[in-house]
Amino acid sequence: MPPTTSPSRTLPPLAGDALAAIAGAVLPLAFAPYGLWPLAVISPALLFVLWLEVSPGRAFRRGWLFGTGMFATGVWWVYYSMHVFGHLPPLLAGGFTVLFAVLIGLYPALAGWLAARLAGAGRAVALLLVFPLAWTLMEWVRGWFLTGFPWLDLGYSQVASPLAGLAPYLGVYGVSWAVALSAGLLVLVGVGGGRCRVGALAGFVVLWGVVALAGRVSWTEAAGPAFQVSLVQGDTDQAVKWDPNARAAIMRHYADATRAHWDSRLIVWPETAVPAFYRQVSHGYLDVLAAEARAHGTDLLVGLPLAGDERGVYYNGMVSLGGTPGVYYKRHLVPFGEYIPLKSVLRGLLDIMHVPMSDFSRGPADQTSLQAGKWRVGVSICYEIAFGEEVIHALPDAALLVNVSNNAWFGDSSAPHQVLEMGQMRALETQRWLLSATNDGMTAIVDAGGRIVAEAPRYQRTVLTGKVEPRKGATPYVRWGNVPVVAGLLIGLVWLVVRRRV
Repeated sequence: MPPTTSPSRTLPPLAGDALAAIAGAVLPLAFAPYGLWPLAVISPALLFVLWLEVSPGRAFRRGWLFGTGMFATGVWWVYYSMHVFGHLPPLLAGGFTVLFAVLIGLYPALAGWLAARLAGAGRAVALLLVFPLAWTLMEWVRGWFLTGFPWLDLGYSQVASPLAGLAPYLGVYGVSWAVALSAGLLVLVGVGGGRCRVGALAGFVVLWGVVALAGRVSWTEAAGPAFQVSLVQGDTDQAVKWDPNARAAIMRHYADATRAHWDSRLIVWPETAVPAFYRQVSHGYLDVLAAEARAHGTDLLVGLPLAGDERGVYYNGMVSLGGTPGVYYKRHLVPFGEYIPLKSVLRGLLDIMHVPMSDFSRGPADQTSLQAGKWRVGVSICYEIAFGEEVIHALPDAALLVNVSNNAWFGDSSAPHQVLEMGQMRALETQRWLLSATNDGMTAIVDAGGRIVAEAPRYQRTVLTGKVEPRKGATPYVRWGNVPVVAGLLIGLVWLVVRRRV
């Protein structure tokens, strides 16, 4: 049976462009909180169909429309943050949100241009090698260029699918590549010839089966008995959080909630739970809590800002109170939320946003892990959980992971769900339990297989208590990070370029 005519040749150009935008707009449904993970294969498959046998310029345009639709519907919470808490007028906040989606949408556009340039004449090579390579390569570039924005990487959608089995080996980018390859195989089933279709279908089944079996291998083991932890969810309204008149009540609530759970071995407060600098509350508040923690054999991790030695320099941090005091300074800051890029140029524009605590300094790259009893803890603060290679800096020494966040900035949007989904991927990559302590929701305990085993209700003052198991050992991803995936992508890229020129 001869291969079918490519739909990209039969569709009117504008209809194909519109279809690309629609396919991108539905892709975020594959991610939390919706969890329709098969869409992460189906949506790129439709894009791949529209990339077949078109010019690099049209592939660029369709990739850009796909990406713009994807980010417009997937990160609309940017509008909420800028309008509600940044105090931008609706039109201005909406305009910045659209501009952001348009600019980030250039990554799939570049993937399309690259794919069309390297595809050549063979559909099988295009769908099984070129398109997955181009897509994954651009995800990786998006993860570090201009500090990185790895939101909505295809791999994150698969934390509950069989393809999650690849995470301990190749991390989220390896899972993204497997998703893109699955999309290419799916398209080949539809547009290939008879034998090609059978081979593509068999390849799809083998890929998913082998990855699922590989995911059953345990690279880590228990380092000791499970112990009890408590995560304090303060549900502090972001509108009053930094009001000096509200500070005493906020601090009193966290102290009272903690004192009711001294039977836990580890207690964790969210990011900036204390709306004051450490030096302002150390005497008479934190020192008292630290003494009580030591008396009960408990360690307490507290999120709060920390002033540096230089005038005007301050950090977003976590302090450990109890048996082994320590400090963690956040390293990967959120642009425009925690620091101002091109400050001399943009300061005047951003002054109208009135965002409190928006000029943090970066913590040092090399920091000692915090200690909870005899266990090391790999701490990350909010946005840092999106960067797998930064999280594994604490491993394999760390026995568990802790991520704290003040996700009230995102309101009732998909963002807090997506942050927790990223945490699930980090648990899968490292085969470590993860504690997610947040201000107003998505407070959860995640096991070493990336499964949420306990979760607090949203928008309530509560304490989530459960048991976690310390782990030891190292997955291949902990040992090698993204190196194998990136090396494979670059080798494949060089081979395709040479092949194209020969």
